[in-house]
Amino acid sequence: MLTTEEKTQAVVAALEDIKATNITVIDTSKLSSLFDRMVIASAASKRQTKALADNVVVKLKERGEEVLGCEGEDSGEWILVDLNEVLVHIMQPAVRDYYSLEELWSKAQTARPKLAKPPK
Repeated sequence: MLTTEEKTQAVVAALEDIKATNITVIDTSKLSSLFDRMVIASAASKRQTKALADNVVVKLKERGEEVLGCEGEDSGEWILVDLNEVLVHIMQPAVRDYYSLEELWSKAQTARPKLAKPPK
C-alpha cells in the first residue's frame, strides 16, 4: 500500500508518461475529510484524455492500488479517477478553464481559517 505522497507521485509520473500538460497537485487534507490530494492535468484531445486516465489506472493497479472509480470516459472532456485519498481530474483546456478547480480550492483554503472556530 502506497502512502498518499507515493500515490500522488505515481499519478504524476503516469500523467507525464502520456504527455499531460499543466499538472497541478493540490493538498486538500485540511479542507476535506474525503481525500488528501487532488491532481489536475490537461489533455490536448478526447483521445489523450482517455489515454491519460487509462494509464493512471494501469500504473496504480500495477503498484497494488485500488481504483475506486473512473467517471466521464464517455465524453472524454473531463475524466475523474478516484484513488481514495487521491482524486485525479483530467480535463480538456476549455473545460478546465470553465470550472477553474484550482481557483475554487485556493479560495476554500483562504476561507478556511475564517470559518474555523477558535478552540475553547
